[in-house]
Amino acid sequence: MDTIQGDRVLLRPVTPEDTPELRRILAEPEVARWWHHQEEFGDMLAIVHEGDVAGAIQYFEEEDDDYRHASIDVFLDPARRGKALGVDAVRALARWLITERGHHRLTIDPAAANTAAIRAYEKVGFRPVGVMRAYERDVDGRGWHDNLLMDLLAHELT
Repeated sequence: MDTIQGDRVLLRPVTPEDTPELRRILAEPEVARWWHHQEEFGDMLAIVHEGDVAGAIQYFEEEDDDYRHASIDVFLDPARRGKALGVDAVRALARWLITERGHHRLTIDPAAANTAAIRAYEKVGFRPVGVMRAYERDVDGRGWHDNLLMDLLAHELT
């Protein structure tokens, strides 16, 4: 993959030079609350806005023809929130997964308490499917929290 162009962001493979900035973003309390520590960023795409790395996004594909779909994960620098960059990044990747990779269904699974992320995903067209109870280990490793399973069918992409 080369790049994916959104309306306001560019998605491109993460380079070694991006690592310090991505680690800085992940260390921000608003991001660290939801994201586990990342050692490697090789399978992620950098979210670039106005020439600077603003976060990262990744996808996973289920290849079994009977269950084929893709899922998305994203994090964004809190200093860049409020500009719809996350919405643009998710929408651009979703469009690419549908048009270029042939997926008819996408999923995303934010923590149920992450209302800002949920609102952003709804703007792309994702809809709540259900709560996955005690789905993900807390970042501190001491407990579990619920996540909201959301999905998007190809014709629902806004």
